Amino acid sequence: MNFATYRSQWAYNPLREVLAGMVGTFALIPEVIAFSYVAGVSPAVSLFASFVISVAISITGGRPGMISGAAGSVALVAAALVHSYGLQYLLVATLLAGGLQIIFGALGFQVIMRFVSAEVRTGFVNALAILIFSAQLPQMLHVTWHTYALIALGLAIIYLMPRISTLIPSPLICIVVLTGITMWYPMPVHTVSDLGTLPTGLPAFTIPHVPFNLATLKIVFPYALAMASVGLLESLMTAGVVDDETDTHGDPRMECVGLGVSNVFVGLFGGIAGCGMVGQTVGNLRYGGQGRLSTFTAGAFLLFLMVMLHTYVARIPMAALVAIMCMVSISTFSWSSLRDLARFPKLSSLVMVVTVAVTVASSDLALGVLVGVLLSGVFFAWSVTHLMHVKKIREEGTDIYEVEGQVFFASSDLLHDQIDFRTNARRVVIRLNNAHFWDVTSVAMIEKIVSKLKARDIEVEIEGLHALRHGIVMRLTSEKLLTT
Repeated sequence: MNFATYRSQWAYNPLREVLAGMVGTFALIPEVIAFSYVAGVSPAVSLFASFVISVAISITGGRPGMISGAAGSVALVAAALVHSYGLQYLLVATLLAGGLQIIFGALGFQVIMRFVSAEVRTGFVNALAILIFSAQLPQMLHVTWHTYALIALGLAIIYLMPRISTLIPSPLICIVVLTGITMWYPMPVHTVSDLGTLPTGLPAFTIPHVPFNLATLKIVFPYALAMASVGLLESLMTAGVVDDETDTHGDPRMECVGLGVSNVFVGLFGGIAGCGMVGQTVGNLRYGGQGRLSTFTAGAFLLFLMVMLHTYVARIPMAALVAIMCMVSISTFSWSSLRDLARFPKLSSLVMVVTVAVTVASSDLALGVLVGVLLSGVFFAWSVTHLMHVKKIREEGTDIYEVEGQVFFASSDLLHDQIDFRTNARRVVIRLNNAHFWDVTSVAMIEKIVSKLKARDIEVEIEGLHALRHGIVMRLTSEKLLTT
C-alpha cells in the first residue's frame, strides 16, 4: 500500500467517519463487557483492550472501516487459561498471540481465506446475527413494561429518523433521547452500570508478573496459538464482509500483521487479545464509516466515555443498546440467503445451514467456520470424483482405457475399479491425454495398476504423459513401471 492510498483512508469524509465511529463505540460496550465475564476478567480489562486494539489497528491494520475489540471466540479460548492460571498468564498469552499473528501475516497466513466458500461466509454472518440477537434476550426477560416501551421507541428512532435527517446517526439520537427520558423520569429499567464496574482511569503500561521460563511457555503457548488463529480467522472473515459491503479491497496481509501489533500493545497495557467484530463493523458501515478515522474514533471515544463521561455512561438504559444491537442483527443477517436455500444446489445450502447450526449451538464462530470449510471440502471432493470418466475399448487383443478428468485421492479408487485385471488381452494401453493427476495418492494408484498388470505378464503402455499436466506422475513414478 502506497502512502497516498494510506493517507486517503484517513481523510475520507471526516465528520461522517467520527459519527459512525461513535455508533461503533456504543455497539462495543455491551458485547465487550459480556465477553469479559465469559473470559473471566473484569470489564475494565476488556474495555481498555478494545480501546488499545481500535486505536492501534486503525494505524497498522489493512482493512479500513473495520471495528475490532476484545470479544468473540478469542474470549472463549482465553477463559480456560484465566480460570486455571489467572490474569497474568493471560497477558503473556496475549503478547505471544500478537507475536504469532505478526509471523503468520509475514508468512502469508491470509491465504486460508481462499478456502472459505461463499456459503460458509454467508453462514458465518447469519450465525453472528442470530448470536447478536440472542445476546440481547437476557435484557428483555423478567423486566417491566418500561423496558419494552423504551426498546420500541429506540427502534422507531433508529429506523425513522433517517427519513427526516441523516446528519447525525440515528443510534446516537436513540441513546441521547432514551437516556434523557430515564434521567428525567426515573423508571425501573437496567442501565449500563448494572453490567459491572466500569473503569475510571487510564490504562497503564505493565509487564506480566510471571516467571519467564520454559515452564511458562509450555503453559501459555497452546492457548496463544489458539487465540492467534481464532483471532485472525474472525478478523479476516470480518474484513471479507467489509470488502463485500464497500466493493473495495483491503490488504489481508497488513491486517494480519496489524492485528498482531495491536495485540502486543494490548498485552503491554494489561488487556485481553481481540479481533475483528462483524456486528459492530456492520453498524459502522451502515452509518458511513469506511475509513481509518471511524476505527480510531470507536476506540478513542470509548476511552473518553469511560474516563470523562463515566457517570453518564453508567446511566444509559440497556434498552437503548438493545435497540442498537437489534438493528445491527437485522442488518447483519443475509435475508436473501433464505430465498437462495431453494434456488442454490442442495449441498451448498446444507453447508450454509450447518455452519449456522454449529456456530449458534457452540457460540464459537471459529468452530462454525472450520466445520463449514471441512464440509465444503468433502462435498467438493465428492463432486469432483464425478468429473473423472474411464472409457474401455477393445481392439485386436488390446484393452485401451481412455481416462478423462481429475484424478486425485477421492477419485483414484474409481480408476482402479475400472481396470479389468483378469483380462485375456496381452496388452493394455492407458491413455492420459485428457486426464490430470493431482497428488501422491493418484500417482501411487497408477503405479499399483501398472504393477498388477505386469504381474500377470500383460504389456502396459501409458500414453499422453505431458510435463504440464502430469508433472507429478513423471517426477514420482518409477521408470521401470511406465513406458511412455
